[in-house]
Amino acid sequence: MARMARLKAADAIFHIMCKSISEVDLFRDSEDKEKYLSLVKKYKKLYNVKIYGYCLMDNHAHLLVDANGADISKVMHGINFSYAMYFNKKHERDGHLFKDRFKSKIVDNDRYLKAVSLYIHNNPTDIAEFRDCPEKYAFSSLGIYIGKRRDPLNIVDYGFVLGFWGNNLNTARKSYYSLVFGCNDKKLEEEFEFKDEKTEYRSGRNILIRDFTPKDVMKFIALKMNISEFHFITKYSRKLVGVKALTVVLMRSLCNFKFSDISSALGNITQARVSQLTSIGIELIGTEKKYESIIEDFIKFYALY
Repeated sequence: MARMARLKAADAIFHIMCKSISEVDLFRDSEDKEKYLSLVKKYKKLYNVKIYGYCLMDNHAHLLVDANGADISKVMHGINFSYAMYFNKKHERDGHLFKDRFKSKIVDNDRYLKAVSLYIHNNPTDIAEFRDCPEKYAFSSLGIYIGKRRDPLNIVDYGFVLGFWGNNLNTARKSYYSLVFGCNDKKLEEEFEFKDEKTEYRSGRNILIRDFTPKDVMKFIALKMNISEFHFITKYSRKLVGVKALTVVLMRSLCNFKFSDISSALGNITQARVSQLTSIGIELIGTEKKYESIIEDFIKFYALY
């Protein structure tokens, strides 16, 4: 039986749930959960999406993701495919890890956004140790939301959701936390069944329009790195690896290009090389201060035109 096409909108917020196949836990230990969050960070940076909340349980994961103009399928495929490769290698197994595709529901109004955020953060109350203190569960963003824990990976954009509880951060945090415990009844659980929605949620957000071209990216990088655009199609130069890596990241992030499109734009390099350059570029952005805001700098550069 053919699968239905996933309903998706580039400017939507998504409640996403990923589950493992029935006989396998999605996360066997804390290291697995840490790895998954590191991949969320990687693809958040690559596609410039926003994460409004998360909770990783042993056999499933919840994410609240603002696509911000990106293709949500590309984002989640990158995270889950990379994690499955890691998991199978670490635990010496073969075969599928995830149960079918990830499930997603478009958040279509303020009420649903607030309710699903609270519901995600209520998940740790199913664990006896955290029944009365879900904020202490290390693999949920609740502790970050209410200011009890730092966000070392800088993943969560909590301000947008907390803003629905007022402009005073401390008051908003207290109000939010008090409501978390009311999100564990059967009626709410049924409400968060995953059904296709045909609506989109845009209230109060600025969406990044990803209509840039490869030429736009190469022009920006050439000016920033003080090189000629001719260098982008040279076959190999150790000095230009960083240049091409950052170019690939911008093309994937802001042009919504496929690997084959990027391969062609950069002189028919292999798709495997595109993948390698993506990893190098994300590493540069994450470790070198002069590149940490390159995506934002690119957007500002073209906003002036």
